[in-house]
Amino acid sequence: MPSDRPRYNFRSSRCRLPPISSRGNPTRSSIPKKLLRINNTALSLKSAPSNPETALRTPSHLPVVTSDTIKVTLPVPPSINHQYATVNGRRLLSSAGRTYKTYVGQYVWLALAQSPVKSSLHNRLRSGPLALSIRFFFASALRRDLDGGLKIAQDAVCEGLGLNDNRIIETHLYKHVDKADPRIEVSLSFIPPPCHSG
Repeated sequence: MPSDRPRYNFRSSRCRLPPISSRGNPTRSSIPKKLLRINNTALSLKSAPSNPETALRTPSHLPVVTSDTIKVTLPVPPSINHQYATVNGRRLLSSAGRTYKTYVGQYVWLALAQSPVKSSLHNRLRSGPLALSIRFFFASALRRDLDGGLKIAQDAVCEGLGLNDNRIIETHLYKHVDKADPRIEVSLSFIPPPCHSG
């Protein structure tokens, strides 16, 4: 029987959701050190590590998984300038971008895998059109474009769930400011077919 688990090149023993603190937040010490360097890698190009916008933030809310939607809170992606690097004249995903996508992919897959409705949701997400909603909470309203993190977040979430992102037919983006807790809140939903009255 074929498995609906997406193929990864990392070991499943390392793929655990971070332990949750008493406040409902994953503990920072529970995230592998490599993942804590997501934005430190990007910061070495232009920004200072003390910049709250680019420091890795552990998810501030638990994932929510229903039979037709998955909602996750994730760190803000690296800025568009730090997502890519030019190597021998070719524009490639940077180390910071690759690390971010790996972290998000693992987190999203495990959020799904630990849900009692994982099978029904995964079947729905693979069987019809999808809607994506991302709320960006930046430390500052003026420092980041709204759409700069769309592609990497969309790719990471869809790859983590083993989905082709070309099935997303509806996208909603929102921009907010939260200096204390920069983050993105992502919702991916199955769009049911319209009801036809007889």
